[in-house]
Amino acid sequence: MASKTEGLLPKLPLADWIDSLVDWLTATFDAAFEGISGGLKAFVEGMVDGLGIIPPIVLIILMTLLTWKICNRNIALFTLVGLFLIDNLGYWDAMLDTIALVLTSVILSILIGIPVGIWASQSKVVKNIVIPFLDFMQTMPAFVYLIPAIFFFNIGVVPGVVASVIFATPPTIRLTILGISQVPADIIEATEAFGSTTKQRLIKVQLPLAMPTIMAGINQSIMLALSMVVIASMVGAPGLGTDVYRAVTQIKTGVGFEAGLAIVIIAIILDRISQNIGKNKQGGTV
Repeated sequence: MASKTEGLLPKLPLADWIDSLVDWLTATFDAAFEGISGGLKAFVEGMVDGLGIIPPIVLIILMTLLTWKICNRNIALFTLVGLFLIDNLGYWDAMLDTIALVLTSVILSILIGIPVGIWASQSKVVKNIVIPFLDFMQTMPAFVYLIPAIFFFNIGVVPGVVASVIFATPPTIRLTILGISQVPADIIEATEAFGSTTKQRLIKVQLPLAMPTIMAGINQSIMLALSMVVIASMVGAPGLGTDVYRAVTQIKTGVGFEAGLAIVIIAIILDRISQNIGKNKQGGTV
């Protein structure tokens, strides 16, 4: 059925414009994209190799002790049982690939998100520019990000990381802005009365008080990056998502459940660790 406005206005060649832009970027910045791809691939593979050197039983014990210290005994017990189950089911290597992909994405999200959030919190102009981009990044279907990522970085772990970073960065930026903007006005006035510079006020007052909110944003970024695991597997990224995707395409319910359960276990562990780090930060600023 024809659109009612089809005869009034010609169709905008938006798709053609986007394709032309992607082609131009690919041709113009091919060397830069290759450098980024090589760096990200080496970082992820290095992390996987580093974690792979540690025997599973040792890593399980270390993770259990870490969650006991940061969280509590119940989460430590869950970590112990959950990681043992993942190893027993044969998903240990896939889990390491997934953790490396997620941690790389989250590290990049933090390195990009917190500075941009700080900048936007200090400037209304920057904030008014950044917020619409964040809306766009969060509402655009995640699958769409894979298309240009494949053009720029070929298939493999790198386009998965890039798509995860785009998808996971907005919460860190938003909650950094929110945390800094929620610092009480009387505290800001007190720092100004004592003659603090903008930099001193930001580093010594605003960021410490905003840290629990910033950590909440990082927590959300971790969860979003982990949710991209299955989507990233469609462009060749290794990990638990590959097993889930293979199970879906081959209609293997049991394998899909096992791999999905492993993702859930990792998600809960990372979620509890990041949540409790935020609580500890909050306790330290009271």
